[in-house]
This record gives sequence, structure tokens and C-alpha cells, in this order.
Amino acid sequence: WEEALCASVQEGERKWIHGDLQSGNMLAVAGKITAIIDFGALGVGDVAVDFMPAWNLFDFKERTMFRDQLAAQDSVWKRARGWALSVAVIALEYYMCTNPELAAISQFTIKEVEKDYAASG
Repeated sequence: WEEALCASVQEGERKWIHGDLQSGNMLAVAGKITAIIDFGALGVGDVAVDFMPAWNLFDFKERTMFRDQLAAQDSVWKRARGWALSVAVIALEYYMCTNPELAAISQFTIKEVEKDYAASG
């Protein structure tokens, strides 16, 4: 968390974002994303927030390919990992008793953030 807070923000990194890219808001056919839905969090903000599928959807190998395809800078990646952790921790407590599926996604995300952070040295 502290690493995410200390990661620098470069000029031009604030752009239009979806703000809630999680599996329930992405439609896929044959393993390819075909549509994004639910624009309730749409706005201008930190581009790192839209990298959250790296942790809430992908495992380590897939996350590495995702990062390579995006050519994500270290500072963006660190902030993105912080966004993923923040959203997952808040959602876990919120959905624990009311929506087990969303709580499970939060638990998965937290575990993937931990793995990624441990691997980053």
C-alpha cells in the first residue's frame, strides 16, 4: 500500500477511465473481451485504476503478459496494484455476508496482489 502511495504520477496520466473494470463489467466471447459495460464510475482520473484486471482477473503468468502488452511503467503498475488492493479490501468487507461471489473475487484479488508484491522484490 505504501509503495502505491509513493509511486509518482507523470504529466498526462490523468485520462478518461472506466473506474470499475472487473469481470462482471467485461463481456467476452471465445476468451476475447468484446464489450465493457457499467459506466457508473466513468470519469477523468488515474489511468492506473483501469489496470485492476491484472489482479482481479488474471493469475501471475497472465498478469505478466498483460503488463507487457500495456508496456506499463513501474510507477503506474505500483499505483494500479494499490488500486486493486484498496477496492478488494473495501469490497471484501462490504460483500462478505451479502454477495459471496464478489467477496470471493476480492479474496482472489488480495492474494494476487500479495503474490505480485512478493515477486517484485
